[in-house]
Amino acid sequence: MKRALLPLLVVAGLAFPATAQGPIGTVERGTYTCELPGDAGGRVGIPQPDREFTIISASRYSSPQGKGTYLRRGDTLLLSSGPRQGESYALVGTGFLRQLEDGKPGRLRCIRSG
Repeated sequence: MKRALLPLLVVAGLAFPATAQGPIGTVERGTYTCELPGDAGGRVGIPQPDREFTIISASRYSSPQGKGTYLRRGDTLLLSSGPRQGESYALVGTGFLRQLEDGKPGRLRCIRSG
C-alpha cells in the first residue's frame, strides 16, 4: 500500500512549485507600446517600436518579429513561443508592464494603447 502512494506523493510534490508561481491568467487584449525612459533635458520616453506587441487572444501575441504564445502566471507574463520566446514582463498595473531583467523589473516599459 505504501509503495502505491509513493508515485502520487511525488507527482503532488512536483505540482506544488507551479502553484506557488501564481494562478494562470490572461492579459488584456490590445497593443502594448514600449519605450525606454528619457532624460530631464529631452523626451520623457524613447519609443521602441521593435519591442511593441499585441495581445490578440487569451494565449497569443503578435509582434513586428512574428506571432507566438504567452503564459501569464500571477503577475508575470512570459512569451513562451515564437520569435520572442523567453522574454518576460512584470504586470505592474492594469495595462502597464515592465520587462524583467535578471528577475527584476527593468527599464523597458510597455503600456496598453488600445
